[in-house]
Parts: sequence; structure tokens; C-alpha cells
Amino acid sequence: MAKFISYDDIDRAPQERARGITINIANLEYETKERHYAHIDCPGHSDYIKNMITGTSQMDAAILVIAATDGVMPQTKEHLMLAKQIGLEEVIVFINKADLVDKDDLELVEMEARELLNDYSFNGETTKVINGSALQALQGEDHNCIDELLKALDSLKVPNRAEEGSFLMPIANKIKIPNSKDSVLIGTVERGQLKKGEQLEIRGFEHFQKVTAGEIQVFKKTVNQVRAGEQCGILCRNLIFDGVHKGMWLGAPGTVQTTNIVKARRFFDIKLYMLNENENGRKQGIRSGHTVLTFCTTWDKGCRIFFDNELLMPGEVTNGYLVFLREVPIRKGCKITLRESRRRVLGHGVVVELYEQQFLDTWNRFDAEGFLKDLKPLDENKKRK
Repeated sequence: MAKFISYDDIDRAPQERARGITINIANLEYETKERHYAHIDCPGHSDYIKNMITGTSQMDAAILVIAATDGVMPQTKEHLMLAKQIGLEEVIVFINKADLVDKDDLELVEMEARELLNDYSFNGETTKVINGSALQALQGEDHNCIDELLKALDSLKVPNRAEEGSFLMPIANKIKIPNSKDSVLIGTVERGQLKKGEQLEIRGFEHFQKVTAGEIQVFKKTVNQVRAGEQCGILCRNLIFDGVHKGMWLGAPGTVQTTNIVKARRFFDIKLYMLNENENGRKQGIRSGHTVLTFCTTWDKGCRIFFDNELLMPGEVTNGYLVFLREVPIRKGCKITLRESRRRVLGHGVVVELYEQQFLDTWNRFDAEGFLKDLKPLDENKKRK
């Protein structure tokens, strides 16, 4: 049986309890007879979509929760778009508060959900849709919908893991060990494997330090090895705690790439894509040099986007260069999401090229044409010193 987790254990912050919504992502665990799950509870409220973006970067599948009393909301569409953007193929829909509406209204919500799945290239006909009441299950009145949900989770395909190659883990959180020089770094392993005692390095945002992997825990149990796809905590010896932040990358020595200039395009050989108004994007176009907030793995940083066209209109695609004032940890193939405000996703793409870092300390008198003229591709096979 799955272990019961109370509401207070999920929404821990005072603001979350007061408003009845999730603000920061919460990590839970539970298991069935078939599998052990790491469950990331992401904010559904539109004000906190930023936290949801970094949460989806760590997922293999998604449970899309829709209130039967509200139906599909604007952030529901945004969540599905983000899930598709990071490559999720498996989605289960849970229609909550089903006890508060009649059968006809419930059927309309399910129909709307399936149409939305099709709109974002998921299979709306075959996706499992479960109706239920989380409150009734919590109160012990009817937990059949939760049993059905767990059974649906067990039926999902396990994605392929990138277990080959050097170890890489974007840092999602850190914990200081009291009265010790050691600290724990938490994240989901993106690539490779790691054993206790192996040497590692941390890079990102002009920070670098070497550490040694100590005890490794998965689901609060000590393990000898961790591999791609597993969420874990790694005890790092002699870590400079204040210098490490969420978004930095932990990896095998010499393998973590950083730069402040990347080229991006949209997945499936379409260039960088700008969302249109129907996708909760902009009504007007943007000019080259527009300031955006870029999300990648567990970090988000402001940058400027430059493209070939003078003006990029909603729904159009283009080549795009992202230029940051400071280096960021990144690699080819990374999926990125662009935002320009706390409520609006601007577009998304995939990194196709990295360039050698160039010094840039201010946007004042910035000459984009001259800056981007003589870019040199970064050799990803060359180990960093």
C-alpha cells in the first residue's frame, strides 16, 4: 500500500497553508507493490508557475489535476505545454471534486481535458482520466479513486535512462549538516552513475569547487550507487555551503560545461518558437534584443535573445541566440523555456550549439552585431580544468 502523507506534510510553508495552495515544489515518496515513486507536488496557481517549471524538469510522467468545479484553467494549458516541452510522454488526468458536480458537468470537463491533451500532442483518446474526490479519500469515505490512480501509475512505461556517460546532476536543493563541514546536495541524476568516494565538481554562475561524494541516499535509504533517473541526496565532503546554489550542476571532473552564449531552436527541427495568444503567449511581436527569463533544468536566469528577423511574431519560429551576463551550466540538447513576466511563457526551444564565453559585464553600449559576429563553438569533448 502507498503510505499516507498528510496535507501539512505537503504544503509546509505558512503561506501555503494560509492560502490553501502550493507555492514551492514539494518532494514526496510512496510505493505500491510494483514501484517506488518520487512524487513532486508542483504549484498550480498561475502566480507561482516559475516554481512549477523547475519542478517539471525532474519528472518522468505527470498527473494533471483539474477541479471539476472549475474545468480547464489557463494554467492547466500552460502546465501541459511545459510538460510537452520537457519531453514528457506519459500523463494521467485526475478530475478532483467530482462529488460536487452532476454527471453531465463531469462529462463536459473530461471531454474538455481530452481535447486539450490532443491540442498539445498527447493522446487524448487513450490517456487515463480518473474522477474522484481527494477530500473524501483523505477523510476515509471513498478511496477507490486513489486506488485507481495508483494502478494507472503502475501501468505507465518507464522511460529510457541515460546511464551511460559521465555523471551529471542539476542541483535542486542543499542541506547543511549541523556542526560539520559536510553538506547534502539534492537532485535528480540526469546522466551516468555515481558511487561513494568518487570525485565531483560543482560549476555554474562563475562558481567552481571540487568535492568528494560521501554517503548517498535514495528514498532516505543509504545505497552504494545511484544512476540516471533517481532522485537522491549526496553527502559532499568539505563543501563551501554558501557558495553553492540551486541551479548549479554537480558532475564528474571536467565534464560540466558553462558559457554565456548559446544558440537555440525548437525541438523537431523547428527553430525557436514563440507562443501565440491562444497558447497564453503574447498578442504582439518582440524585437531582437528582447529581455527574457530563461529556465533550464533547475536554474533560471535573465538574458537577452537575438534572432535573424527584425521582429518575431507570435506563432513564428526563428534561429535564436541567448546571451547572458554571466556563465550558466548548460549542454547541447538542453530544453529551455522562455518567460518575460511572472504570468506569461514567451516560448521554448532546445540548445543546439554552445559558444566560447565572452566577457560581458553590462548591457550599456552593447553591440549585438559585433558581439555575435565571431563566435567560436565550444568543444564539448574537451574536459574543463
